[in-house]
Amino acid sequence: MPSLRAVACDVDGTITDSHRRINTAAIACIRRLVDRGVEVVLASGNTACFLDALARMIGTPGTFIAENGGVYRIGFGGPIHIEGDRSEALAAFKVLEAYYRKKGVTLELFGDQYRFSDVAFARTVPPEEVREVMREVGVKVLDTGFAIHLQAKGISKGLGLWKLAADMGIPIQEFLVMGDSENDLEMIQAAGVGVAVANARDAVKAAADYVTEKGDGDGFVEAVTRYLPYFLER
Repeated sequence: MPSLRAVACDVDGTITDSHRRINTAAIACIRRLVDRGVEVVLASGNTACFLDALARMIGTPGTFIAENGGVYRIGFGGPIHIEGDRSEALAAFKVLEAYYRKKGVTLELFGDQYRFSDVAFARTVPPEEVREVMREVGVKVLDTGFAIHLQAKGISKGLGLWKLAADMGIPIQEFLVMGDSENDLEMIQAAGVGVAVANARDAVKAAADYVTEKGDGDGFVEAVTRYLPYFLER
């Protein structure tokens, strides 16, 4: 097993439950890691401003991957790095919006004014139907279980982790990564150790090095206890 000294974790469904309620045991575990010098990176489809606030409340140093890899930042004082062209996602969303308008359906955008790389909207329409409509448009469609995202092809949390790790000077093989949804897949595959929590989708479990017995935030704690016990015991 590779030597591990950094953690990257998804938020929704990994350190929260299905209602997006944050798991307090996971937060206590993260704080213990941070206090012992472990780099902890929050990786989410959420916006940079959301993750900035969450990092402050949890107690991490402020490093995050946002918008499913389209945005990343190192530390609270670091600049925002933007990957991908949001204009592609916006153009695709207009096509999708016109399609659903004909069906009498209005799509609800999430945090549109705060996004730099992708487009996210409420999961009120079938994700597979969205993929079918977008098939000829050439954008990537992600269903996180909490929202549907449109982004330029080639962007992923995996790409975000590669770039962030390089900028931090930490080999990506030294990251323990945890997630539950399809947007975590490339990140889990790229890491030194990739973990799927018990509530993860089957494709994510198949790609992981380890699948926890417990779900959500309890699964996060289980994985940290398994792979980084020396940081928790000190």
